[in-house]
Amino acid sequence: MSESTISSDILLDYLKQYYPFYDKLTPSEKQILFSCSSIVSYRKGDFLYSCEDDCLGILLVLSGSLRIFIQSGENREITLFTSHKGEVCTLSASCMMREITFDILIEAQEDSRILITSASCFKKLMASNIYVENYIYRGTTEHFSDVMWAMGQLLFTRFDQRLAGYLEDERIRTGSPVLHTTHEQIARNLGSAREVVSRMLKTFEKEGILSLSRGTITILDSGALRRICRISREIS
Repeated sequence: MSESTISSDILLDYLKQYYPFYDKLTPSEKQILFSCSSIVSYRKGDFLYSCEDDCLGILLVLSGSLRIFIQSGENREITLFTSHKGEVCTLSASCMMREITFDILIEAQEDSRILITSASCFKKLMASNIYVENYIYRGTTEHFSDVMWAMGQLLFTRFDQRLAGYLEDERIRTGSPVLHTTHEQIARNLGSAREVVSRMLKTFEKEGILSLSRGTITILDSGALRRICRISREIS
């Protein structure tokens, strides 16, 4: 849902704060960026983009988080990366770059506010301003690095390590040992089946690493999660 009541000053402040190329824009380019940008609120579970949609644009996360993933013909999902507050997703504007030839999907992992700038405006700015072009291509390169890391984890890393690393990363990111998530959500993020996640979580619970309750995972021993990661690396 678009936030039509947001003031021009607030929108302008966001553009200045989060886009390092802003000071390198001409007055007319600044006006283009401003006029093509808007802030949209999404609820947890909302889809922002899929292969059937038009090219969405550049997404800047103001609050909440986005999950960027691909889906197989059997509806199996593989999370490529997540974007959190202050981070920009450029793959949502893949129509601007002929080098990107695969479709992605984007889902709000939690209630989120997103600053969206249309792809057509960014394409115009890229053509006229080298700083904008460099920014977009650098961001896209970083995303592809994230994608390659995710594929490497999926193909070459033991599942107990992947799950332990995911739980520890979430504990650090949220600043709390209590994670409000479901086995299904974890499975989607790790590109696995819910049954596999549930079995491994129960194993961790039996070992005293965590405790499980409906919709909640409480980490009791984060050191054990880190040791699992190290041991798995040595074995693999």
